[in-house]
Amino acid sequence: MANWRDTGFGGIVMAVWALASVPLTVIGILLAVPFLGRRRAFFTVGPLFARGMAWFCHIPFTLRGWEQLPEAIREGRQSVIFMSNHESQLDPPILVAALPVPAVYIAKKELQYVPFIGWAAWAAGVIFIDRGDRDRAFRSIRNAAAQIRGGKNVVIFPEGTRSRTGQMLPFKKGGFALAQDADVPIVPMATVGGFHVLASGSLRIRPGRYTVILGEPVNPSDFPDRESLMKGVRARIEALVAEARAS
Repeated sequence: MANWRDTGFGGIVMAVWALASVPLTVIGILLAVPFLGRRRAFFTVGPLFARGMAWFCHIPFTLRGWEQLPEAIREGRQSVIFMSNHESQLDPPILVAALPVPAVYIAKKELQYVPFIGWAAWAAGVIFIDRGDRDRAFRSIRNAAAQIRGGKNVVIFPEGTRSRTGQMLPFKKGGFALAQDADVPIVPMATVGGFHVLASGSLRIRPGRYTVILGEPVNPSDFPDRESLMKGVRARIEALVAEARAS
């Protein structure tokens, strides 16, 4: 049963299945909204889709380091910003399934108008950023910080886009400015395996293991400036990535 997944035909079948199941999943989320509310509907149905995709495509995933996080984070009483490297388009659904607490993404506002994807983002409570001009972008960041202080966990890929080589790209400063404004801990995170499973520029899904490792939370106020915060978090993520690849 596992052998067919390793063929080119198997890769096509898995990609078609994954793409076809997205609109069905979103419809399921929207049907559940009147009964569960937006966020609960998404974080009930969304992880089921991600786990089903991982099972069908033979992409087992493991989460390490969760039990070492402070109890307030694990119980959802302390909101945080999870910061991870970014290897693949499959990273977001894998993290939706892997993280035990609801965590939303930050996306440009245009995404909310994309059929199905935008509807799911609306249900999840994705924080949309208006990058149209500097003033609107600044207001968007301030609004995002307020939502995080209000209890939302957020996942940010500080590289800004997925890697084309498997190696980490330079970090952008926006996520670190947001962390300082929100004044919440950053949890460094390694998400490893996606470059093999679905590399940038490819539509073929390959069976393979995902490893997600969480590091010790970082307090932005412990750093004198944004640059040192960014360097400190990057060093921690690099160490976690190396650990994940060695395991």
